[in-house]
Order: sequence, then structure tokens, then C-alpha cells
Amino acid sequence: MNINSPLLRKFITLGRLDTDTIKTRQQEFSSTAELIAKCGKIDSKDLAQQCIDLFRVPFFDLKDFNVAQIPAELVKEKLIRKHHILPLVQKGRKVYIAASDPTDFGAFENFEFSTGLSCEVVVVDYLQLDHKIEQLLDAAGSLNLSDDEFKEFAELDSEQHKEHTPKDDDKDDAPIIVYINKILMDAIKKGASDLHFEPYEHKYRIRFRIDGILHEVASPPNTLATKLSARIKVMSRLDIAEKRKPQDGRIKLKVTERKSIDFRVSTMPTLWGEKIVMRILDSSSAMLGIDVLGYEPEQKKLYLDALEQPQGMILVTGPTGSGKTVSLYTGLNILNQPERNISTAEDPVEINLEGINQVQINTKADMTFANALRAFLRQDPDVVMVGEIRDLETAEISIKAAQTGHLVLSTLHTNSAPETITRLLNMGVPAYNVASSISLIIAQRLARRLCSKCKTPEQLPREELIRQGFNEQQIQDMVLYAPKGCENCTDGYKGRVGIYEVMKITPDIAQIIMRGGNSLEIADVALKAGYNNLRLSGIRKAAEGVTSLAEINRVTSF
Repeated sequence: MNINSPLLRKFITLGRLDTDTIKTRQQEFSSTAELIAKCGKIDSKDLAQQCIDLFRVPFFDLKDFNVAQIPAELVKEKLIRKHHILPLVQKGRKVYIAASDPTDFGAFENFEFSTGLSCEVVVVDYLQLDHKIEQLLDAAGSLNLSDDEFKEFAELDSEQHKEHTPKDDDKDDAPIIVYINKILMDAIKKGASDLHFEPYEHKYRIRFRIDGILHEVASPPNTLATKLSARIKVMSRLDIAEKRKPQDGRIKLKVTERKSIDFRVSTMPTLWGEKIVMRILDSSSAMLGIDVLGYEPEQKKLYLDALEQPQGMILVTGPTGSGKTVSLYTGLNILNQPERNISTAEDPVEINLEGINQVQINTKADMTFANALRAFLRQDPDVVMVGEIRDLETAEISIKAAQTGHLVLSTLHTNSAPETITRLLNMGVPAYNVASSISLIIAQRLARRLCSKCKTPEQLPREELIRQGFNEQQIQDMVLYAPKGCENCTDGYKGRVGIYEVMKITPDIAQIIMRGGNSLEIADVALKAGYNNLRLSGIRKAAEGVTSLAEINRVTSF
């Protein structure tokens, strides 16, 4: 991305962008057009029209363009990825180039130098351009390779892999290395959160978790299981010879000149080989901001109010993969000011945050959550984040910190906000400590967003809607939508949205805790106080057309 682009300068002059936003958020976006559209809050079609008006460049609609007709000699993958451009057709010594930024002259000069052709630029919608580039590069390098290519893999000597280090990736063109790199890049392009490499007796399966659902993307011969795991372990700096016990590692993959993405790697011995799961740790997810996470206005206010308090405890709860880490990091980013001393104890440290002291838990070195917390309290902290409260000792120290003038953020694995109270009491934390130290509990889930381009209205009987939990007022003005599926989404869904139960510890709830009341009593009082539970928050998202009722039924209790 060219941060000195005339297009950026033009939108700054027009007052649609500011230089501070560009400097702080440029790494989040793959193209100048995307940065302008997202930060300047401009629709992609409107942006294309503005380019036409400002620079007098013709427009081309990519919607029905078939990437298969692009000549193979024009598919310069590095240039296409780096400059976010797409060659369309060659006529004589001229090639027509689709670009969302018609002022990126360096890109066109590089393409001219590479091909020996002169470039004619046309403006396109950057969302359509994203999709067509993905289509082209997927077609150019499918994950399900040919039999001949697999034979080439099988002939590679396993000793060859031991000689490679992550620094050699760009120089070495061994097919197994190219294959693994292609899988990682494909996972990033598809927006996957996890990759699963699974060996079986007669099959090897590779799956991506996209929007919370696992999808099989490739099935190489199971004879490659050892070679695939060996390559991943080399990249993760793990012991290749150790196949009898689990190992944990990390990979840093450079996506662009300015942006890198980390993968957290976990290996586990199974009956037919080592299963490997890789979690994609994209630091941009921690910089999203609270406005895009899906909080209702009243829930957002409760969270922000709790963050403004000088002391107390904020607990975020939910199962693995429910977005707890993003919620915590969003809160930490809001708190991350020069006048505050913030320390975190995490296992593992998933995303590096500038200005925050992050500590990696290491039980072998006796660096436990409890010991890290004790050390924090001797270092003049203002805000403390504990990755997870797993035992009574950690819970007691966290509560003591919250009672002595510190703001504490942490997570628990519970199903709802009221059940978090029960969990702490069952751990052995005295009721008076729970009631006096906790200020806010957030329970959350992640639901898939309906694709805005193909979602279709859905009609359900009034009786069924009442049974599902909708009230009469919602039913009157509501239009429910169902997934359909198109080229821009996965099974009718694209992206995810948070569903939250945000419960403030009010005096009434504190009294129930003090007298030993159960989670059902707490839930009833919270509902009367106006704190929607996960189910009610979910059906509100369905009523707003953000997601489907089927998806809400999948992620919440009914």
C-alpha cells in the first residue's frame, strides 16, 4: 500500500480522512481503497465513482468477469498480491489493468517492466477486485494438487526438511514447502481462525474453521502425513524427533511488507500420526474497536462505565472460541494510556500489544497465574489482566487486587453471567468477596453474520415466533432472514458478530450472592433489571436481520 498515494491525499483534502487515522490503521488493510472505504466510511461503489470523477479513468464492472480468460503469462502473483491489481486482457502490446487506486503509478510501472507491455488502467469496485484476485490465485494454485505433484512430494527425502529453517522459505522451492505455504496463505485469505491437519488410517484431512464452522479444504494422500507434520514442526521450531507427546510452538508469516500474522501451533499424537492444529493470531482483530463487536448500546455503556472505574473486577466468560480474548484486548486498548501501568498474565500471549507489559505463563519455571499476579502487585499496577481464573489461589489474589484499588480483567469458562457467580463460590471464594469485588460480568458467544448480498426473507408462523422468544412488539415490524449462499460468502454467512449478556452487580444481585442464592435467582433479578440474557440478545440480532434464527438456535440455549 502506498501511503503517499495521490488518492489518499485527495480524500484528506476533501476532509473524508485524517493523517492520524492513516498512520495508526494502515497495517489493517490490504489496499489503499480499502483503507479509504473503511476509515472514511465510504461505500465501495461510491469510492469507485469518486475515482472516476476525480481522475477521469473509465470504470469496469468485474461482476461477470471470468478470471479463467486471463492469459497465464500475465498472472504475476507477487505483483498482483503486492499492488492489489488484476490484469484483464491483452490487446497487441497493451494490457488492461483493473485497479481500485488509479493513482498507484508505481504498480503499473512494475507490471510494465515485468511484462514488457504498456498498461491501460480501469477503475473497479475494490470488493469485486478482492474476490476476483482470490478466484484467480486459487485457480493458479489449488490445494488439491495433481497426482504427479503428489508423487514429487513422496520422493522427497525426510532429511531434506531438517535442513530448512523458516528463513529459507522464500529461497527454497521444494514442493512440500510451497504446499504448506499455500495452505497458510489460503487460510488467511478465507478468513479462517484455525487450521486442522488430521491423519487417519486411509486418509489425510485438512480443514479450516471459517466463521466458527469447520470445512474440509484438502485431502492429500495419507502417505504425506509425516512429511507435512515435519515441515510444520520445522517452521514452528519444534522437536521433529519427538512424536510421543504434545508440543506447542509458533510461526510468524509475513503477508505484506508491513504486516505479519502469527500462528499458534499445537501438535498431539494420535493413533495414525500427529494431529496439528494452528490458531491464526491476527493482531488487527484486537484493534477493531468496541463499536464493531456487536454490543447493544446499553451493553456497550455498561462495559465502558466499568472500564472507567479505578478498581473492581470485570469477568468475560464463555466457551473456547467465543471471542473472550478480543473483548478483553478491546478493553485493554481503551485503557492503554501513558498514565496507566497495565500488566497481563496470559497462557499463551496471543497478540502483542504496544505499551502493555505482557507475561507468558510458564508452569515449568513456576511462573503461574498466581505467582505472576503476586509480582504484578509489587510493581505499582493500575490495571491487571489475568488470562484465566483456573483455581482458588488465582481467584483469591485477583479479588484481593480488585479490592485494593486495582482494575482487574479476567476470563472464566462458564455458560452464562449468573453461573459465573456460582462457579466462583464453588471454587471456595467467600460470598462477601464475590459481592464486593466484581463489578461486571460479560457472557458471550459468536454467531455467523448473514451475507448482506444474498440473505433472503423467511416467514415463520406467529405461534412459532412466540415460542422462540420474540415478543409481540418485535413480531409486528420484524423481517427475519435466512442464508442462501453466493460467490461472496460461505453457505450464506460472512463474518461473525458477538452476542452478549452484560450483567452489572447491582445491590439486589449482591444481596442474593450474600445470602447464598443460586444462579436462577440471579438470572431472574438481572432480567428484571433490564440485562438481556444470551437468548434474548441473540433473537434481537435475528430481528435486526444481522443473523438467522437457525444460527441463534445453534449458539444459544433453546
